[in-house]
Amino acid sequence: MAAPSTAWRNWAGTESAVATGVTRPRDLEGIADTVTRAARAGKSVRARGSGHSFTAVAAAHDIALDLRDWTGVTSADIDTGLVTVRAGTTLRALNAELDRLGLAMTNLGDIDAQTISGAISTGTHGTGARFGGIATQVAGLELVLADGSVVTCSADERPELFAAARVSLGAFGVISTVTLRTEPSFVLAAQERPEPLEEVLAALDENCATHDHFEFYWFPYGPQVLTKRNNRLPAGTPAQPLSRTRQFVEYELMENKLFGTMCRLGRRVPALVRPLNKLASAVLSERSYRDVSHRVFVTNRSVRFVESEYAVPREALGEVLAELRRRVPRLADPVIFPVEVRVAAADDIWLSTAYQRDSAYIAIHQFVGMPYREYFDLFESIVDAVGGRPHWGKMHTLDATELRGRYPRFDDFVEMRTKMDPTGVFGNPYLSRVLGELG
Repeated sequence: MAAPSTAWRNWAGTESAVATGVTRPRDLEGIADTVTRAARAGKSVRARGSGHSFTAVAAAHDIALDLRDWTGVTSADIDTGLVTVRAGTTLRALNAELDRLGLAMTNLGDIDAQTISGAISTGTHGTGARFGGIATQVAGLELVLADGSVVTCSADERPELFAAARVSLGAFGVISTVTLRTEPSFVLAAQERPEPLEEVLAALDENCATHDHFEFYWFPYGPQVLTKRNNRLPAGTPAQPLSRTRQFVEYELMENKLFGTMCRLGRRVPALVRPLNKLASAVLSERSYRDVSHRVFVTNRSVRFVESEYAVPREALGEVLAELRRRVPRLADPVIFPVEVRVAAADDIWLSTAYQRDSAYIAIHQFVGMPYREYFDLFESIVDAVGGRPHWGKMHTLDATELRGRYPRFDDFVEMRTKMDPTGVFGNPYLSRVLGELG
């Protein structure tokens, strides 16, 4: 087995770091030993995950913990739906194993490359007005603390630690296992179609209330959006997926290969971006099918991009989109990627972007290599006005001073961090920026 590289770079190429050392433990004792040795040497430790954060939250400048050998489901209770999985397991592998067991996650985002620990630690979410992010499906956590000891937490055991640690940015310790509340496998009826933006906004509350999972993609220079409505079907409903040919044409050919070609052309000739964007909006097609839930939730994304995403109060979505529609066309550099809009229910997790408020998520993107700073700054100025909270794994410029005002339990989280990791064993520059310096 080749030794893992000390050099690290995230998927989007926006962040990189070189660690002084890397460990690749195969068991809990190996994780604890790595942490203990680092603490004694006055070094920091970060778990790398799969690099799908656009921020440097996982960057390790001292010791990097590579958990690719610490994977798999360790226990599953079919009756209760409680499943315990090792932290390095990707969502893709977890979904496959749950499928084999006849179980499923209640809700998912549209990417499955993240590790389960990275997904919950950064607040990864899907869409659905009645559903929270992936962290709300967590029933218990096992963590390795700064002194190498191992603790567990749940709603009944260390409840305050549990309220903080489900979206922890890795600030309290290394998550070793995650216990999830799953449910029996289910089939989703998927309906995707182009619709006028004005009509979608006018019917937003109705769509969110009447469909289990609703979202849409808006192309900044076109009047059309692509809507996605996914609804649960009764137990026992057979899947009826798109044919392999249709899947290839719709998703691989159109949404990846053709769209990637358009992006590269727009990057080379910026004057073509607006007409290409309008063309992409105009050629959207309608499709309906039904399939096992995770195959509907998850979409293959091979076109690389940079992304910023903020959660805003649900009632502020119209205001934010109106400002984007008014001001994006004035940008000096055109935007070729669509804007993604999703919703989620309020929760009680201290640093969750949906803490104590029903939220709308607005994600903006730009193709890699194209200018994005002016666009992202404009976006931040708009969402700041309505108390927007940045996704912890997406690009943003806020620091602890600004974030403190967005989260009612921010100071409690910082106090918990100081208690659990007083010497900063799990720190890195990103945490120093968004949480402040320890001590």
